[in-house]
Amino acid sequence: MIHNQWYAVLPSKAVRKNTITGVRRLGLDLAIFRDNSGKLGCVTDRCTHRGAALSKGRIREGCIECPFHGLRFSVDGVCRLIPANGRSSAESLTRYNVTSYPISEAHGIIYVQYVDSDRRTGSDETEPALPFFEGDIDDKMVYSEFSDLWNSHYSRCIENQLDVVHLPFVHRTTIGRGNRTLVNGPKTELVDGGIITSANNDVDVGQKPVRAADCVIKSTYLKFMYPNIWMNHISDKIKVVIYFAPVDDENTILYIRFYDNITGVRFIDRFIAALGKPANFIIERQDKRVVITQKPKASSFVSNEKLVAGDAPIIQYRKIRDSLKNS
Repeated sequence: MIHNQWYAVLPSKAVRKNTITGVRRLGLDLAIFRDNSGKLGCVTDRCTHRGAALSKGRIREGCIECPFHGLRFSVDGVCRLIPANGRSSAESLTRYNVTSYPISEAHGIIYVQYVDSDRRTGSDETEPALPFFEGDIDDKMVYSEFSDLWNSHYSRCIENQLDVVHLPFVHRTTIGRGNRTLVNGPKTELVDGGIITSANNDVDVGQKPVRAADCVIKSTYLKFMYPNIWMNHISDKIKVVIYFAPVDDENTILYIRFYDNITGVRFIDRFIAALGKPANFIIERQDKRVVITQKPKASSFVSNEKLVAGDAPIIQYRKIRDSLKNS
C-alpha cells in the first residue's frame, strides 16, 4: 500500500447509520461504522481488552460497543467506557484506545487513508485530496454498480485497465473485435494525481506503429487516479468507473460502475445504466480469467518482465507508484 493515500474501499451504502461493517481492506481487519448522526468511524476490528471482533458489536451512544464486555470506542478510536469499572471511574482509559484510521466519503464511495504504522506522526504531511473524476462526472449522471473478488494484487488489476495491447486477444469477441493488434503509441500524459491514455490500435498490414509522440489522446480515453480508481471515458454521456479495493496482498474487490446521462431523464438513464451492467460483467470476466493467473501476484517497477513499447501506460503507472511508495 502507499502511505498517506486515500483508498476507495467500499460503497457508502454498505455502511448504514447505527451499523457496523467488518471488512478486510488494505491488509487490515477493519470495523467501519456510523454513529447516530451518520458520522463515519474506522478502527481496527479487535478490542484491546480481550481481542474480540468489534464488528460483532453494536452502536451505543455514538460509540462502537464491544460484544464481549461492552467497552465503548468513539469514531476516532478513543475508549469512552469500561462498564465493569463503572461510569464514575476516574481511571485513565487511554491505554485501551483502539487504532483508528482517517475515513471520509464522497460520490457514494467510502475512502480510508492508509497510514503505515511505522510512519504515524500525527503530523504535517500534506493531505491528499480524495481521488475522483471531477469535471468528467457530475451529479446529473446516474450509475449502476456491481462488485467482484479477484485473486490478484490490486496493482495487477489496475494495470489490466491501462493495457491497450491485450484488447484484441482477451476481448476478441467484445470490445477488442476487429483484430487491431498493432499498437500505435500509446500516448500517455500526466494529470494532477494520475495519468491518462487511449487505445490507438490498427489492423496490422505490415506498416510500422506510429510513435507515441505522434499520437493523440482520443475522445475515448482511459484515466487513472492514484492510488486505486480508474475511468473509461467512453463519451461525454457514458463512463465506466472501477475502484480496486485492496483486500490484502493477494486479493482485490473490483467495484464497477456504469455511468450515463444519455437522455437527461433520471429514471430512463437509470434503466440504461442497469442495461450496461451485464455488458460490463462479460468484459470483466474476460479480464479476470487471465489476470488472476499472473505471477508474481503484485507488479513492481523493477521486475523480470520483458515489456514492449505498447506497455507505456503500465510503465508510467509503475514508475509513479514506486515514487509514491518511497516518498
